[in-house]
Order: sequence, then structure tokens, then C-alpha cells
Amino acid sequence: MSPLAEALDLAREAGDLLSGGVFSQETAADLDGSSLDLRDCRFQACQFRDCDFSGAAFYSCVFMDCLMENCRLPCTYWKDCRLSDCKWDGADLRRSRWKDSTLEEALLRYVNFTNGVWEHIFIKDCDFTESALSEMRLKKVILEKTDLTGAELFRTSLTGMDLTSCTLDRIVLSETCRELKGAVINAAQAAVVARILGIRVEG
Repeated sequence: MSPLAEALDLAREAGDLLSGGVFSQETAADLDGSSLDLRDCRFQACQFRDCDFSGAAFYSCVFMDCLMENCRLPCTYWKDCRLSDCKWDGADLRRSRWKDSTLEEALLRYVNFTNGVWEHIFIKDCDFTESALSEMRLKKVILEKTDLTGAELFRTSLTGMDLTSCTLDRIVLSETCRELKGAVINAAQAAVVARILGIRVEG
């Protein structure tokens, strides 16, 4: 049994709490971390495949250079966490809630964040290509140099957000593009929105 699998088993015995764990270069498959409470844990260069963390809570946890492949993390709670240089393509993060956290240089393509909440989140150099970001609630979110190509943003208000450094090609919005009302975009991005609205821009 790997150190991580053993730690999760011990957490079950200790009231579903895993605190202060440090894991490096772990490879884990089919782990059941559902409904666990993880606090002050650090994961470095770990690979998770087909693992289930549904309903788990992460407090002050750090994931660096980690892979999540076909993992389930719906209804999870994240506070004071950091994701850096991770690849979580295709992860299921529906109805997850993130607060006071940082995501940087992460590949989050094809991830399902539908019905999630982001509050006081800093996102930089991340790739959300074709991810589902619909019907989310965003509060005090900062997006810098983030790729939203093909992302679905239906019914997610971006009011007050500066998107000028982000890529908005082929984003999916409602027919009126109301999701962008009150957001800051540049001239090139305005042309993209015009195409979505069926407006022909010349010159």
C-alpha cells in the first residue's frame, strides 16, 4: 500500500481527518477520499487516476506539478489552497466551492465547474479550454493571462472583471452576451463578442 493510500485509510479511522501530510511523487489509482477533511497537506509531483474525492474539504492544501486523471471532485470545498503547474484536464468539479485560493500555470481543460462558487480567487496563466463554467457565482475573482477558448460561461456573470489579458475565442454565452455586462474587455475581444452576436465588423 502506498503512503498516500495508507494515510487515507488512517484518516478514516481518525474521524475522516488528514492533517499535515506531505506526499511526493505518489502514484495513486482508485483511491476513495470522498468526504474527507484534508488540512495543511502538500502534494508534490503526485499522479491521481480514477480517484474519488466527492464532498471532500481542502484547507490550506498545496498541489504542485500534480496530475488528476478522470478524478471525481464534485461538491468539494477549497479554502486557502494553491494549485501550481498542475494538469487536471477533465476533472469533475461540479458544485465545488473555492475561497481565498490561487490557481497558476494549471491545465484545467475540459473541467466541469458548473454551479460552482469562486470567492476571492486569483487565477493566472491557466488554461480552461472548453471547460464548463456555467451558472457559477464569482465574487472578487482576478483572471490574468488565462485561456478561456471554447469555455462555456452560460449564466455566469463576469461583472467587474478585467478580462483584457485573457483569451476569449469561441466562448459560449447566452444570445445577448449578458454574461459580459460590466466586464472590461479590449478591442480585439469586442470583435469576438460582436461575432457571437452576429454583428459584422469592418475596417
